[in-house]
Amino acid sequence: MNSLLLALMADSGNQSWFDKTKDDFVNNFITDDRYMYIVNGLKITLQVTFFALLLGIVLGIIMAIIRSTHDKTVATMRPGIGKFLLKVLNAIAQVYLTVVRGTPVVVQLMIAYYIIFAASNNKVGIAILAFGINSGAYVAEIIRSGIMSIDNGQFEAGRSLGFNYAQTMIYIIIPQAFKNVLPALANEFIVLLKETSVSGYVGLQDMSRGGDIIRSRTYSAFMPLIAVAIIYLVIVMFFSKLVAILERRLRNNER
Repeated sequence: MNSLLLALMADSGNQSWFDKTKDDFVNNFITDDRYMYIVNGLKITLQVTFFALLLGIVLGIIMAIIRSTHDKTVATMRPGIGKFLLKVLNAIAQVYLTVVRGTPVVVQLMIAYYIIFAASNNKVGIAILAFGINSGAYVAEIIRSGIMSIDNGQFEAGRSLGFNYAQTMIYIIIPQAFKNVLPALANEFIVLLKETSVSGYVGLQDMSRGGDIIRSRTYSAFMPLIAVAIIYLVIVMFFSKLVAILERRLRNNER
């Protein structure tokens, strides 16, 4: 028995670094098609990120319009139901922004899964809602800054064309504001993509969770976790390059 153990140790000692790396690769990714944990996790990560960003943009636009309308018009509005309603909506928007931006996204995700939607087992839908609501708070401030950067003369131009306030916002102000904040929105997508890596806290099998499952099966942490990190890095670098191209084109269009 001792001689057999010594022979096995000698064989392992004679194994080259390349052979060990190849064996680790096969064990972590090829055996039992374990690479599919990362592939399927990547699909879920991109799905959650994309739909959460759409939800965040919708919420962000609504909150930004409420906040910017309050800042621009409340001082000149006549007392009445319209002014009161605007103040109430602005107060709700401020509470939403303060709470969401002041608490960690992983805590918001767990509150959504374990408390608010405890009766639901739709982990992807809950993750989309949680990350979308979180993203909406940051998108709101991005878009609000874009709206506030538009010169008041644009509002006056819209009124001179016969547009009311809502039409002026929709047809004149919002398009210009979006052009100014598109790079910032693209960066928000990149941040959101990385934030979804905490989805495993509610048992959602995203890409990070997929790498962790492989680690738990093979008892080897290096390859699966490094593979996940590299995939995140490649995706972030790709979208960062797109953002740089977008910013360059926007600067060229302004000349």
